[in-house]
Amino acid sequence: VQLVESGGGSVQAGGSLRLSCAASGFFSFDAYSIGWFRQAPRKEREGVAYFRYTDGQIFYGDSVQGRFTFSSDVSKNMVYLQMDDLKPEDTAVYYCGTVTGFVATLSLDQLGNRYHMDYWGRGTEVTVDS
Repeated sequence: VQLVESGGGSVQAGGSLRLSCAASGFFSFDAYSIGWFRQAPRKEREGVAYFRYTDGQIFYGDSVQGRFTFSSDVSKNMVYLQMDDLKPEDTAVYYCGTVTGFVATLSLDQLGNRYHMDYWGRGTEVTVDS
């Protein structure tokens, strides 16, 4: 499985960005959970939005609830993250991660703070200026 993120950039606070993640290889929405995670300098990786394939539920991190929206295009093996009302604290490298097996049945909270994904993209950088 390969994951390639795109869509990062610099925006002013209050602005919007849409990130994309292209999944290829053996990835399937029928067997893999997939989500967006971010890591700011000197901070731990944080779960942002996460799709659990077993029931189609989407989980959001508390800090982005109501501002970010996860979506997907099954026909293209793409997932997206629409980010609105961006804040300087959203500045981070955003990663797409996917997992199968038992871990894929967990919720975002149950993943804990280590987020053991099977595959990661290289990330796309988002900078929000105040």
